[in-house]
Amino acid sequence: MSNRTWSAITSSRYFIYVLVAPLFLVLLAYVVYPLFQTFVQSVQVQEQFTLKNYAKFFSLEHTANLEALWTSIYISVLSVITCAIVGVAMAFLLERYEFPGRKVLTVLAMVPMALPPLVGVLSFTFLYGESGIIPRFLKLLFELEQVPFSLKGVWGVLMVHTFTMYTYFYMTASTAIKGLDPSLEEAASSLGAGRLYVWRRVILPMLTPAMIASSLLVFMISMASYTAPLIFGIERTMTMQIYLSRTNGNLDMAAAQSTLLTIVSILFLMIMRWYQGLRNYQNMSKGVSVHRTEVKSTAGKYTAMVLSFIGVIVLLLPILVLILISFSKDATWTTQILPPAYTVDHYIKLFTDSKTWRPIGNSFKLSFIATIGNVIFGVAAAYAMVRMKFKGKTLLDILIMLPWALPGTVVGVNLITAFSQPSVFSFNQVLIGSFWILPLAYFVRHLPLVFRSTSATLMQMDGSVEEAARNLGASWWYSFRRVVFPMALSGVLVGTLLAFVQGIGEFVSSILLFTAKTAPISVEIFQRMYSFEFGTACAYGVLQIILIVIVLFISRKIAGDQAGTAV
Repeated sequence: MSNRTWSAITSSRYFIYVLVAPLFLVLLAYVVYPLFQTFVQSVQVQEQFTLKNYAKFFSLEHTANLEALWTSIYISVLSVITCAIVGVAMAFLLERYEFPGRKVLTVLAMVPMALPPLVGVLSFTFLYGESGIIPRFLKLLFELEQVPFSLKGVWGVLMVHTFTMYTYFYMTASTAIKGLDPSLEEAASSLGAGRLYVWRRVILPMLTPAMIASSLLVFMISMASYTAPLIFGIERTMTMQIYLSRTNGNLDMAAAQSTLLTIVSILFLMIMRWYQGLRNYQNMSKGVSVHRTEVKSTAGKYTAMVLSFIGVIVLLLPILVLILISFSKDATWTTQILPPAYTVDHYIKLFTDSKTWRPIGNSFKLSFIATIGNVIFGVAAAYAMVRMKFKGKTLLDILIMLPWALPGTVVGVNLITAFSQPSVFSFNQVLIGSFWILPLAYFVRHLPLVFRSTSATLMQMDGSVEEAARNLGASWWYSFRRVVFPMALSGVLVGTLLAFVQGIGEFVSSILLFTAKTAPISVEIFQRMYSFEFGTACAYGVLQIILIVIVLFISRKIAGDQAGTAV
């Protein structure tokens, strides 16, 4: 095909549909079709149409479902608020100021995302629960009859959610802050605006795309949270109700609960999209980066050092507890403050026993395959949504974000329902029990990560840069490859990293879909925990953290430290 012919094709107004058609096909096959099967089950009893499940859900005589819905919504909203405060404040502090301890904090700020959900909750229980190390220590130290405090209820869940999810805000906000044009703040300051006014009217509005992307992810992850509410004693959430319905064999009600949970998350998605569409958030600069301001005052340096030290301790404590317990002998820690007996056998087996190593290799293979698909389709979808005009943009956005509206349990069950028999979407193969069902689940679950992170970066880019390349004779593919993609690379890397890390730690859908040969590390950790082998389970967790930290380090080296320091 000649360049002239290719140019004619790409300039056609129908070319956009050639690009987005594969996106719609993939989403139809692996999101809509399985979800439709769940909806059909919710309104069909003995092959007859009925709404009795929904009538029972909203019945005032049985309020458990309504209580669960309300609890899930307000916990999710509070989680968004607390994660936004912590994540954005930390991103602004670490990207805009140079102070003693900043580089250490920059690395450690990413550590919480390395914690698998189950192990993360358990590490907080070991630390701050009623029988945790710190409450027991304070009880013994002050000779109290009861522990002075313990994490439980909504505050326990919020603390765990904030610690494990603020990284979504931190990573996307950091990327956005690096791309801010300092001349905007300088102009506002020269016109007499104070620091608070500049922050409220200049900086925060420019961070809106990144914050909305993170808000959607945190809200939907919180809505799907199961382990934290269970351990911290919250009796009713939507995910727990779905699990109970399925456990009790009431599959029709579980399907109705899943459908309603999806509707709530879609409404939140639409509200966020409406708010984002109120203004234009493009940065008109051509690659100008923000420089860090060095803290020069003695008092400021000492204050920064003390606060940095406290921040390091807070961030590392859950990890340190995990490391400590990983050396403990299984089934020896009962009522003592610290484990009474230690061993290194757990780590020796990890590296000498091929059977013990297999789950780790499985996790990397499964997550790597899924992440490749996430990057290809996530970047293409983000570019289409931000840079192109076509009918169905809102539908495409909703379909991509839809998997985050579903608990991992529901995603797993949907895939089981859809692909337990051969179909055209599975290439006439039965995927259940095969190697490919787990990468497919990870791909569906984590596609929004790459999509939203890339979208937030593209929205800050000035579209005239790409237009200039096209006006100078560059083809669409050349301008995308040499202009758009390099400028959006930081956002792509952030989303890719999140997707890969989430794939390694994915638990809820994995527990439903794994086989003996494909069991990932998260399932192995759960099985060890269930067998009270806390030492071995935590050893897996520590190794997982080390592997993810290596990924973080490599990714940071690839992305580079884009912000300099102003002397």
